Amino acid sequence: MQGTTLVTFIFFTGLVGLITWIMTRKDDHGTSTGYFLAGRTLTAGFIAGSLMLTNLSTEQLVGLNGAAFSNGLCVFAWEVIAAMALVCMGLYFLPKFLKSGVATVPQFLEKRFDHNTRTITTVIFIVAYAAILLPIILYTGATGLAGMLDISSITGIADQRTNIWIMVWLIGVIGSIYAIFGGLRTVAISDTLNGFGLIVGGVMIVLFGLHALGGEAGGILKGLEVLRTEHTDKLNSIARPDQAVPFGTLFTGVLLLNLFYWCTNQQIIQRTLGASSLKEGQKGVLLAGFLKVLAPLILVIPGIIAFHLYKQQILMPLDDAGNLKADLAYGKLVRHVLPSYLTGFFAAVIIGAILSSFNSALNSTATLFSLGLYKGVFRKNAGDGQTVKSGKLFGCVVAVAAMCIAPLLYGQESIFGYLQKMNAIYFIPIFAVVVMGLIHKRTSALAANIGLVFAFATIILVYFTPGLKNIINTKSSSFLLHEFHFIGAVFVATLALIAIVSMVKPRSEAWRHEHSGDVDMTPWKHAKWVGALLVAIVLGLYAYFADFSVLK
Repeated sequence: MQGTTLVTFIFFTGLVGLITWIMTRKDDHGTSTGYFLAGRTLTAGFIAGSLMLTNLSTEQLVGLNGAAFSNGLCVFAWEVIAAMALVCMGLYFLPKFLKSGVATVPQFLEKRFDHNTRTITTVIFIVAYAAILLPIILYTGATGLAGMLDISSITGIADQRTNIWIMVWLIGVIGSIYAIFGGLRTVAISDTLNGFGLIVGGVMIVLFGLHALGGEAGGILKGLEVLRTEHTDKLNSIARPDQAVPFGTLFTGVLLLNLFYWCTNQQIIQRTLGASSLKEGQKGVLLAGFLKVLAPLILVIPGIIAFHLYKQQILMPLDDAGNLKADLAYGKLVRHVLPSYLTGFFAAVIIGAILSSFNSALNSTATLFSLGLYKGVFRKNAGDGQTVKSGKLFGCVVAVAAMCIAPLLYGQESIFGYLQKMNAIYFIPIFAVVVMGLIHKRTSALAANIGLVFAFATIILVYFTPGLKNIINTKSSSFLLHEFHFIGAVFVATLALIAIVSMVKPRSEAWRHEHSGDVDMTPWKHAKWVGALLVAIVLGLYAYFADFSVLK
């Protein structure tokens, strides 16, 4: 790696850390509200920036661009459907959560149902984050950076597995410092700074990529023409049944996974729960929705550009000769088109995205443990200082465990696919219970707890039982067999089960949603029409790029 790359990498990474420290050095980290909810001081800009960068990491930059290389524009569904989910969050779910004055989703479920519901969901969240999410973030981040920074030449170690171990621990230690010792506001501010860098760097990759596609003579405009006129099938928003996101799945599993992720996933919504008011929260969430509509520019278009540039080189899996597979398209493009003096900057941006996802998930894990298990189960009379300390200690333990687990994922065939599949195990049960709790005032705690166990156990059984796991796959166009349709079916069945149990054993009296008084609940006066505009933009994008002939 050239000296300029290393210098710019260290400079930009250090600059973000310095600015974050300056802005947060006087923050209140001694109370639960100050540490876990940033003192309820987050404004729209920080909320939107933190939401975006918490979501964006190497799973998206590498995985989604790799999917775009193979499938084309249709994979932008993950981004634009997310914008519609954020509208639901801003207009419906966020007012409910802020009105309750809660710091976690399980805490809301305790207010709505009972303590057992909170404990079950807390344990599900913690196990999922510690055993699935955190190790995958570390592993994919380490893998991406090891290639981009040419770690082998820095360490002098040829063994790739050893270099992955080194990068995992480097990322894990830095991320832990932000999350464990800084609290939510530190995470949110560093997220926003890194988010700005990611947007700038991502746009640069697109521009340099288009220039490379157009050649020295034609430049960016010629590159756009090539993108528009050659391989036009790559610009279809409607996916064929045999592609990664078949059109029918947009209305089942893809929609549900997005709704859970953006409306009830603790890792994501924690920064919205720290909003200074409902107005600021709604502005931040809807701004994030507009950013998600723009996200395909850096998460999808580079993969299509890479297809045009490398389609003859990249179809083979990675081997000793250096042949590349689709998931490596983005890294190949970055190394090819970026000038050397910008490579370090972009590597710093990438590590910022990785750290954002890691420290956000770790901060949420510590929050769930401290407020849900430590104070809720083990030491109910614990003071603020003890609660915060327990979160920091537990965060350290989880971080070390994740850093030990992550390198063990080395050799997995598809980490991105594995993550999406595992997410459904906890996404669907929790989202079903939250939805029923909000829309049906007589839903009982017994029904909610049965629903949680039913959905969790059903997905586990089908995923891991040899005789059952073959009934679902990601290729079939059949309604019953596609993995995303299976997720939708489990969700509907769980809602039905909760409704039936609630009819047999209903709540003794209708639930009353009382205002805690912690947050100013005056809504943003433009929220509804801005949300409607965002939905119209998403539908317009689909219509503009749609070619339904592929469904025949």
